[in-house]
Amino acid sequence: MNALQKMTWVEFKLALREPIATFFTLVFPVLILFLFGSIYGNEPSEFLGGRGSVDNSVPGYIAMVIATTGLMSLPIGLATYREVGVLRRYRATPLRPLTLLSARVIVHTLISVIGAAVLIIAGVLAYDMVLPENIPAIVLAFLLGNVGFLAVGFLLASVLPNANTATAVGMALLYPMLFLSGAGLPRELLPDNLVAVGNFLPLTHVVNLLKDVWYSNTWNLTPIAVIIGMTIIAAAVSVRTFRWE
Repeated sequence: MNALQKMTWVEFKLALREPIATFFTLVFPVLILFLFGSIYGNEPSEFLGGRGSVDNSVPGYIAMVIATTGLMSLPIGLATYREVGVLRRYRATPLRPLTLLSARVIVHTLISVIGAAVLIIAGVLAYDMVLPENIPAIVLAFLLGNVGFLAVGFLLASVLPNANTATAVGMALLYPMLFLSGAGLPRELLPDNLVAVGNFLPLTHVVNLLKDVWYSNTWNLTPIAVIIGMTIIAAAVSVRTFRWE
């Protein structure tokens, strides 16, 4: 087992031992699914474009998992490592920085995949949710959104000094986006002024990308351009600002 494999396995076990991150990534979206599913069911509704409530919401919940991992789990973990001196100790070993950062990307991608899979399985078994026609396309859209928010997570981890600050900033960024992007509540329920505000949020574009691919197997260039631009800018800034101690 090479260094990357060992590091990935260790980081994966450590990530699952973080109760707050594990709850909001793997458990909370499923609770929301069952809460609103029990209230509204999954009968087709004209208000939702002929889709059921669960069919309409699960792509947004998957985007919630992506955003929670990128804005909370990754930056809090790395900020904690820096705060307690783990990064400094790693730097003194033969372990290459790229190995640690690559392991983090793999681990948080795996956690997001698990969270998305649990949502899909729950939706299908409990509410007979309609699956997307093009599975490879939805996987690609998922990975694109995931990479974008992991890049933002690395940016936050680069500039925030400690875990408490990372937690506060992550929550301040995440929760407004959950309500305004369609990841937590259908945007059809929002007034026009809040919909307009939500159009400027990156999570909205991840939700739109997933829904377009999920429902109609189409690729909207606007969300793709926004996510790629966000990824490039966040990655470039984090490379310049990342600190090991």
